[in-house]
Amino acid sequence: MTTIKPRLLLSLMDTQAAGGRRARLCAALREAMRSGQATLGEQLPSSRHLAQDLGLSRVTVEAAYAQLEAEGYLRRQVGQGSFVAIDMRATGPRPSGRPVRAAPPADAPPLLSARGRRMVDTGGCREPEHPRAFVAGSPDLQAFPTALWRQLLQRRLRQNAEALMFYGDPQGLPALREAIARYLGQSRGVRCHAGQVLVLTSSQQALQLLSAALLDDGDTVWMEDPGYAGARTAFCAYGARMVDIPLDEHGATLDATRPPARLIYLTPSHQFPTGRAMSLPRRLSFIAHARASRAWLIEDDYDSEFLYDHQSTPALQGLDDHGQVIYIGTFSKSLFPSVRLAYMVLPEALVAPLVTARTICDGHPSQPMQAVAADFMDQGHFAAHLRLMRQLYRSRRDALLQALHSHLPWASPMDHRGGLQMAVRLPDGCEQACTRQAAALGIATPSLGELYHAAPAVDGWRLGFAALPPESIDAAVRTLARVSAHGQYRP
Repeated sequence: MTTIKPRLLLSLMDTQAAGGRRARLCAALREAMRSGQATLGEQLPSSRHLAQDLGLSRVTVEAAYAQLEAEGYLRRQVGQGSFVAIDMRATGPRPSGRPVRAAPPADAPPLLSARGRRMVDTGGCREPEHPRAFVAGSPDLQAFPTALWRQLLQRRLRQNAEALMFYGDPQGLPALREAIARYLGQSRGVRCHAGQVLVLTSSQQALQLLSAALLDDGDTVWMEDPGYAGARTAFCAYGARMVDIPLDEHGATLDATRPPARLIYLTPSHQFPTGRAMSLPRRLSFIAHARASRAWLIEDDYDSEFLYDHQSTPALQGLDDHGQVIYIGTFSKSLFPSVRLAYMVLPEALVAPLVTARTICDGHPSQPMQAVAADFMDQGHFAAHLRLMRQLYRSRRDALLQALHSHLPWASPMDHRGGLQMAVRLPDGCEQACTRQAAALGIATPSLGELYHAAPAVDGWRLGFAALPPESIDAAVRTLARVSAHGQYRP
């Protein structure tokens, strides 16, 4: 049995490395094992001899040996010595005598589960980090009452900072759930009480949680076509079989000959991305079908706060007498994106299971943000803020319509009754070329066509306008006018 040479350890000890002598000796011994210069079963010098050879105290060497033994690198036997206990040369560390799985090649993809691969294959969901023309769905943060929000936060922290800094109710702060239930009842016709409200960090988290709790691999999900890519991503990541629902003038179509659905995902009040609203007869038909087929209806009520030309249609949930509808809403657009607050209104039968499932995800949202949001709503600031933002966003919607009419007549606005973005239709076959040219000019033009799946794709853009003042909207559309309908620069 050979013994590792002290001279080798001297060469491996980097006097410039971080840490004291014990740390550097431990690093040198690990490197000797990693490089194969100290192999499995090889005996190390005694602590007394190694201390003499390296000019260290015996206490330092004993401490290093003890640490490596605790980490599993060394095996020490009284009266016999200290021995290398792992083989790191080819496959990484392993306990002495145990079988080792062969290491994958350095360039091999990570070993993901089937669900992990599906999640990665969806491409994920990413939101823009900075508002600019024409990034879709960005609210105007300069118009938010930041000073008032800061005052409410400071007051809450003065009153009960310690309680807000601790873990919270996984269902959400009771005061915020009460405020949400009142607001939805008054503004959206939602029939619920605070005990049915589950506070989350985002609508995307709501979709992921519902997918995890309600779907098995191969279950069928009906979804509007075109539709919200984030919902499709969540469902597909959990192994859903997607059935695309085409649209007509009344909204999503209902065909009972489709494969039976476990979940039906709808945006009935403001269809994403076309903007049209679902008719009342169609709403009632979907509720009746969901009840008869024992399917869950997911109502994503995005941007319902921002309808400009008429009263908003009451929520689908308010028409449901049998607990089939799951209602989703978010504060990301009505307050600000980083507040990370959203909510679901759940049928009574789903409350306890979904709250338990939520604890596995992230426990609860930020306690201080929930408390401030509750105060913001209870004191009337939320309603006042929404009134102001509806007026502001309507004026910017009108500015975009005027700019398109004046400078880009070949881009035809679709339904533009509300929301923070506008879908515009382009001449057939030109979207990709026009988008490339717009990007070269520094203008973002999110695709409309990529949201179509089974239905024939419509060439178009989704132009976000809410975060842009009118002069910026006009200037950006004038810049887009340098692109022709054939995707070429105009001279």
